[in-house]
Amino acid sequence: MTVRGPDGGGTARPPRGERGRGRAMTLAGTLAAAEAAAPVESLDVVARMLQERLGAVSVSFLITDFTGSSVVRLGAAGSVDTDEPARRITLRGTLYDDVIRTQRPGVEDKGEAALVRIVAPVTNRGDAIGLLELFLPEAPDAAAMQEIGDTAHALAYLVIANRSFTDVYQWGRRTKPLSLAAEIQHRLLPASLACEAAQFAVAGALEPADHVGGDTFDYAIDRDTVQLSVTDAMGHDVEAALLATLAVGALRRARRAGADLAEQARQADQAMREHRPKGYVTGQLLRISLIDGRTEFINAGHPWPLRMRDGQVREITPKVDMPFGFDAPHTYRIQSLDLRPGDRLVMLTDGMLEHNAGSLDLSDLIVRTRALHPREAARTLIAAVVDANNSHLQDDATVMCLDWHGTNHSQRDAATGADLTDASQPSGTRRITPGR
Repeated sequence: MTVRGPDGGGTARPPRGERGRGRAMTLAGTLAAAEAAAPVESLDVVARMLQERLGAVSVSFLITDFTGSSVVRLGAAGSVDTDEPARRITLRGTLYDDVIRTQRPGVEDKGEAALVRIVAPVTNRGDAIGLLELFLPEAPDAAAMQEIGDTAHALAYLVIANRSFTDVYQWGRRTKPLSLAAEIQHRLLPASLACEAAQFAVAGALEPADHVGGDTFDYAIDRDTVQLSVTDAMGHDVEAALLATLAVGALRRARRAGADLAEQARQADQAMREHRPKGYVTGQLLRISLIDGRTEFINAGHPWPLRMRDGQVREITPKVDMPFGFDAPHTYRIQSLDLRPGDRLVMLTDGMLEHNAGSLDLSDLIVRTRALHPREAARTLIAAVVDANNSHLQDDATVMCLDWHGTNHSQRDAATGADLTDASQPSGTRRITPGR
């Protein structure tokens, strides 16, 4: 979605005195205009509406890639060449990175005779989908900033609504071609890699190995519970991806039928033994009551999770049952975890532990990232493991990061993703001036 003024093609900028006379960009009006367009063109429609309303010289949508380390600017409808790799813009050290990390709009004003740049987060329930970028002839007032923020929020819903109809958004998230195994693996992940609710925030991140190792993670929110899982299929490449597909499919089928954790584990185990008798999958299943905070946990041959409480990280060591698919008599025990408001729980796969780095202290890094949103903390942990292995992993590295706020938290600010009772959450706009 890129719309430019007279120098770059597209819709011409209206005279200054006529700006703002376009149709009011209510949420209903924005969604209606976008829905009238083809799925690929819906974002272009919103861009033109913003241009008419605010006199923007250009409007762009940038989508985050699978790794969360870069963004890709999607071109105008009809200009996307899916035969070419997406042009990657690295986030580290940029205004884009700052906006995604803080979830606050950024304004870059270079002074007289220069266009003012505004970047706003396009985020839904903690899932950082991308960014809205505008260049305006003058600094926006508070009303214009509110309109930009509201539009960016609406864009998140537009992307979610339209990405099932087109491959353009998938194309934009791929900064390098995926192998067949990696394609299968990505389709097993939840559609949104992060989610916020009043009682918790959760995010997952996965970095495939050079030869995909079959890691997955998943979560689902019901009326009264949130359920999480992390699994790791044996082997590599397509065989591991097929094992993972069987395990995740069995777990989801049982979960969606209302089965408890023990039955979910039993069905996954049975599916493995019946359809892939020579393979197995390790995993962890977690269910938390959103009513009273009670937790249930199953460990099927998987590395123990880590819990950070009061600035200290401890390994949780529940009993370990057999992996799914082991051909030996066994059952799965539902255990409880001690989870209190303010805790951060980190569930991971063994690829997070098998690195070349005696220099990497995972517990210390969890402590050092405690102020970050789970989305950013998970990405930081993954990036550290990738760096420790010189960008060549021997096994997939996967992490799920859960912040438990407690059952007394009953509201959150949908515009910022912040819990209304959490005064530490950032708000407002970050202004960038030359030299800063």
